[in-house]
Amino acid sequence: MPPILLDMDGVLHVSGEVVPGAAEAVGALRAAGHPLRLVTNNTTRARARLAAELAELGIELSEDELETTPVAAARRLEGSRVLALTMSAIHEDLARHVELVERDADVVLVGGADESEETGQVFAWERLNAAFAELERGARLVCLHRNRWWQTASGPLLDTGLVVAGLEYAAGVEAEVVGKPSPAYFEAALEALGATAEETTMVGDDVDADIVPAKRLGLQAVLVRTGKFRADTLAAADLQPDMVLDSVADLPSWLEERSESPTR
Repeated sequence: MPPILLDMDGVLHVSGEVVPGAAEAVGALRAAGHPLRLVTNNTTRARARLAAELAELGIELSEDELETTPVAAARRLEGSRVLALTMSAIHEDLARHVELVERDADVVLVGGADESEETGQVFAWERLNAAFAELERGARLVCLHRNRWWQTASGPLLDTGLVVAGLEYAAGVEAEVVGKPSPAYFEAALEALGATAEETTMVGDDVDADIVPAKRLGLQAVLVRTGKFRADTLAAADLQPDMVLDSVADLPSWLEERSESPTR
């Protein structure tokens, strides 16, 4: 059966509240034999914690089925000295591959925000000035993603893109993006699955971060009307999804119908 890449936030849950039918959909995909890989720009929780939270929502998967941007970044920056503007929850994942420092950094790494008070500490003026000083000394600017906003149960909130753009402007540098929509991120997930782009389907709620980059790499792409879905963003997109579904709950039946189609 064709491999599936699944976004997590906005597809399987929104602010920790499971999307109705998501757990059953993942179970049905497994039962049908689809290899699965979750590709998430979540940068506020360790990979093990994300797997545990999904289990609490009834979505069972192993830790190594999660492709997270902190783990991808840590592998990519192997051996570097890193000043991390990130939530403390992901420091353990980072520290497996890089040295976390406060001065003389090779890389300034910008992570994501959440709804906790720690976000204010991560992006406090003192921390931003420390990052700016390292960039002025020649450190690279790397971001786990540069999303402008993210969807929560209480509405849209500002995301990391605001901080990344500010540091780029102040230091006169350009950030390297490690997570979605970076092609390297999708390619790493495909490699982990042992799959080609042409045989794989990406399922997401974000046209810019999920659908367009997937289509550019040659994947099939399915957009769901949960999470960040906006009709006007879809209409303006350069590349369109192969299908738009109300939610991930409709994915197994759509895939089954597609596989039975005589045109396939």
